[in-house]
Amino acid sequence: MGLEIPEPIITDACRELNFTNEIGYGGSIRLLKNIIGLWLVQECRRAWAAAGNDHSYADLAEQAAVAEPYVSVLNPSDPRFLAPDDMPQRIAEYCRETGQPIPATPGAIVRCALESLSLLYARTLRESEKLVGWQANTVHIVGGGSRNELLNQLTADAANIRVVAGPAEATASGNILVQAIAAGAVKDLAEARQIVRNSFDTKTFEPNPSETIEAARARFDQL
Repeated sequence: MGLEIPEPIITDACRELNFTNEIGYGGSIRLLKNIIGLWLVQECRRAWAAAGNDHSYADLAEQAAVAEPYVSVLNPSDPRFLAPDDMPQRIAEYCRETGQPIPATPGAIVRCALESLSLLYARTLRESEKLVGWQANTVHIVGGGSRNELLNQLTADAANIRVVAGPAEATASGNILVQAIAAGAVKDLAEARQIVRNSFDTKTFEPNPSETIEAARARFDQL
């Protein structure tokens, strides 16, 4: 997760918050912090499939959408979640160790993972804004994760910011357009971005802040 900036930020604060400066097209800089993403959900799904319960992502999203919100939260960046194998059990152990209710169903587990990820997105956004000295007004979610509408809405709510989701095929599109610029078929980056806007549908999610989310954020920040 990051912000596009004109010059790198090389400070102690940047290092302490574990941000990096990634060089982008045309010499631009993306102030970046790597986040685990949907790995937790992917590994949970794999564990359930290995046990004979093969849930589609759509099915898990539907179950998560109707599960009780913000029952338990976890830190997706905790080292225990980085390796594969039996992610549902690791989530249960984490909740037990932190004195929180243990999610008992696939929907509850996925909801816990997605809510926690959205809170991590929100905290990372706040950290990046502190480093650059200005506030973003929109978060763009691209790639496969942009298809997860529950996560998109949770992110908007947790960060109290507009989220625009899509395109899902962002990497391939960017690669093609940079080659098109090099070949002279596209004038510049501004035109390339306009082509993307004209070629793909996006969906906007407006924030719905609440006291429940603020309480969950306070618990999350203590983990």
